[in-house]
Amino acid sequence: MSMIYDEYGRPFIILKEQQAKARVKGLDAQKSNILAARAVSSTLRSSLGPKGMDKMLVSQDGDVTITNDGATILERMAVEHQVAKLMVELSASQDEEVGDGTTGVVVLAGALLEQAEKLLDRGIHPVRVAEGFEKAAEVAMGRLEEIAERVVFSREDREPLVRTAMTTLNSKIINVSKRKMAEIAVDAVLNVAELERNDVNFDMIRMEGKPGGSLDDTELVNGIVIDKEISHPQMSKDITDAKMCILTCPFEPPKPKTKHKLEISSKEAYQKLYDQEQAYFRDMVQKVKDSGANLVICQWGFDDEANHLLLQNKLPAVRWVGGVEIEHIAIATGGRIVPRFEELSPTKLGRAGRVREVSFGTTKERMLVIENPANLKAVTVLVRGGNKMVVEEAKRSLHDAMCVVRNLIKDNRVVYGGGSAEVACALAVSRYAESVVGVDQYAIRAFADALDDIPLALAENSGLRPIEELGAVRSRQMESGTSVIGLGVGEAANEDGTHAKDMKELHVFETLVGKQEQIMLATQVVKMILKIDDVITLQQPQG
Repeated sequence: MSMIYDEYGRPFIILKEQQAKARVKGLDAQKSNILAARAVSSTLRSSLGPKGMDKMLVSQDGDVTITNDGATILERMAVEHQVAKLMVELSASQDEEVGDGTTGVVVLAGALLEQAEKLLDRGIHPVRVAEGFEKAAEVAMGRLEEIAERVVFSREDREPLVRTAMTTLNSKIINVSKRKMAEIAVDAVLNVAELERNDVNFDMIRMEGKPGGSLDDTELVNGIVIDKEISHPQMSKDITDAKMCILTCPFEPPKPKTKHKLEISSKEAYQKLYDQEQAYFRDMVQKVKDSGANLVICQWGFDDEANHLLLQNKLPAVRWVGGVEIEHIAIATGGRIVPRFEELSPTKLGRAGRVREVSFGTTKERMLVIENPANLKAVTVLVRGGNKMVVEEAKRSLHDAMCVVRNLIKDNRVVYGGGSAEVACALAVSRYAESVVGVDQYAIRAFADALDDIPLALAENSGLRPIEELGAVRSRQMESGTSVIGLGVGEAANEDGTHAKDMKELHVFETLVGKQEQIMLATQVVKMILKIDDVITLQQPQG
């Protein structure tokens, strides 16, 4: 910083550019980053497991979201710290890859960072800590492969899929109807799945929500449901053997693209213009009639004139259908999207067994249901609930359950839940640590302690005594030599007062893919955070 004077003798200060930066180096930078990331993880910790608490998030517009889905919570939180944003991205990655386990992956990353901080305080270099964690993660992944079991299922025997979906829904707001919801999720996925190729086309599953009714009113529709209604109250509301033309052109006379001004000075000129407009409308409607269509789906609106003409010609119509919905309808009905009336032909029509308008309760809320379309693999889940928040949370929960079913179809190996897989991995990592010589041993042991944090959080969130419950699970796993003992938090206590139960008997299991992804992603993010030793923040110059 230096002070100089201008030609009038007035002083002013010149600041070097480097002085407009804040800089944190070395151990202070690592601890600062760990603190920020752990702040995010501790927020989610209480939402883990079947007894986890929900979070209420209020946006700047006053929109309220109540959820315990990790990815949704972090997505809606206003996180400013750059390293804390890595935890948000971690949860999003788990959601994109697996669709479930978004809370667990962040809690595990937070536990690893807590252990890493203790090792840094002991003077162990962060690179050695990161390398130790990586070795331990490989051992844990190998142990998961060993303890995984294959489940056999088919379209007729779908019970294993339903049980896996029920495990996912245990921690959701809709767990009161978890059996029905799990069956809906499984049926939806099996409808669009190709079991021979182990592939699932998620694009063919639509999710529509309508507040009103109860969660038990949620249903799976073999077809497409759109939140629209027939454009005129006197048009037919139930069309069997529907042949629909799907239009992206408006039902109105063409407008010049340049600025124009039209002056009408006589009644004859006005009549001529009116007749010409009517001719346009009649021509459009006639082209639709000639194609053989008995239902019009239009992306744009049309005025009362066009609506009246369609009614006179007994052509039911739906207007203002969104682009995504138009595409879904075209795929499901086997129709082609038509951009101009001149291109309409019978071969471009979509077909469905029945199209009907349904109304809900005593309100004027109506929706359009397209049943038995030409492509029978299109399904819609119509979610009902007491209010908008419940409907949105139910949609998120069903999406997670469907993702788990999809993962099981792609890879049918499962591990058992209730923290049993984490305890089995922690025991394997601890045994491996005894064979390692040098500083890495400390990091590998710390990794095992971090894995124990998942069952600890499960017990804590269930109002149990965490240390005693974890001790009981570990001792029973070591005594029996089996990895299926976990925390049965919803079950009656054993004689000794603990809840260490056989997860195989309780049918609590998770997909192997999801669990492996959790360990791998959490380890990668922690390694990335530990390797940052210099944080340079450009600050706004002082005014």
